[in-house]
Amino acid sequence: MGWHRIWMQKAKEYALNFVCPLEVFHLFALTILSLLLPTSFLLLARLSGFHYYLQTLPWLQYSYPSLYLFSLVIRINPNILFLLLSILTIATLIQSFTSKITLLTHSSTSVLNPPPLYASWILLCTFQICVGFGIEGSIAVGVYDSDSDYSSFGFERSFLSRLIFLLGLHETTQVWSRMVVKPVVDDTVFGNSRKERWVERAAVAASLGGLWWWRLREEVETLVLMAEVKTEQLMDVEMDDFVGWWLYYLTVTIGMVRIVKGLMWMIMMSLCRRRAIGMNSMDEPSENDQKV
Repeated sequence: MGWHRIWMQKAKEYALNFVCPLEVFHLFALTILSLLLPTSFLLLARLSGFHYYLQTLPWLQYSYPSLYLFSLVIRINPNILFLLLSILTIATLIQSFTSKITLLTHSSTSVLNPPPLYASWILLCTFQICVGFGIEGSIAVGVYDSDSDYSSFGFERSFLSRLIFLLGLHETTQVWSRMVVKPVVDDTVFGNSRKERWVERAAVAASLGGLWWWRLREEVETLVLMAEVKTEQLMDVEMDDFVGWWLYYLTVTIGMVRIVKGLMWMIMMSLCRRRAIGMNSMDEPSENDQKV
């Protein structure tokens, strides 16, 4: 009943503030900009699969007249995204090892501090430009016009593997939203920083779940399959393929860390509860003896 009352109180407090149009715009902007990170995973997976088909089917290159735009989409843009995603994923892994798991709020005990506001602006604008240009350029060169399946390549991960990756991606998206997106949105909409609320985390998590179910759960595995498929076919594994493989398993590691820490938290809470019940049962006889 205690947790239920706390959740109901927080819901009532937010419901009173939600009538303000700025609150609605703030939540919408925060959610959309937070999805830039999982969308970049989807874009890189799609481009990796398309690049593989260009290597195995060289005649496809003659159907794309804009070679300059094609080279930018396939080579330059993914390299920038791979670099930014690697930095954020490593930061999330450090955050996972150093932070504590709490039920309602996110712990602030971490060795990581949010970057300065200007750095958050630079990161956010760079992500937005790279993702926007990558999507527009990939459509222009015909990445989405082909009927070929770039997602499975005949291999499928287990449900448990997909679930662990989703947990790691969720944690990475939450760190991206809290450390980069939220300071920019707060400063733009309200002019100052605000404390993170549970409804903001819930909106980002629900949007990520929708994107995952719609397309990401199938196509993101291309990042890890490229290196494996090329190795089996005795093809040269390029640096982008290795970085994609490394980035995928780094995200899986983050998910595994969150699962282990969650299980440890549940065990500790259970032991503390049993200890409290045992102490109460020992105190009751002494109180009855004093009354007698």
